[in-house]
Amino acid sequence: MSKFLLLNGPNLNLLGDREPGVYGSTRLSDIEARCTELAEELGHELECFQSNAEHDLIDRVQSAAADGIQITLFNPGGYTHTSVALRDAFLAVKMPFIEIHLSNTFAREDFRHKSYFSDIATGCLFGLGAYAYELAILAAHRQANN
Repeated sequence: MSKFLLLNGPNLNLLGDREPGVYGSTRLSDIEARCTELAEELGHELECFQSNAEHDLIDRVQSAAADGIQITLFNPGGYTHTSVALRDAFLAVKMPFIEIHLSNTFAREDFRHKSYFSDIATGCLFGLGAYAYELAILAAHRQANN
């Protein structure tokens, strides 16, 4: 059994209400419930954490290995395009992670085309809506079992 961390950044707590035409109508609590169920079906444990505060996300990344986390599934939200500090946290702990985005950031404003995480991620999922989270669980399962 492996332990995964589902880490969500700023404004993802507003899923379902915030710009449903861009982000869909599924709530974060529903995504977390489905991912927890899927992880358990595959024989893994999933911990979920969301914060609007960069320092809380950094603290969670830094403590992940000590908590037995093997792989992180990460939607950095708006920090995708701004947070060198979060990037550095992942590099410091050498934690494998999968980057997740509900929308196709490359089909949006120019400033959303650059991610501070994609080049250091194990894999990236863009534009598949809430289903991207399930795909990330499946990818983490495969990675953990190799």
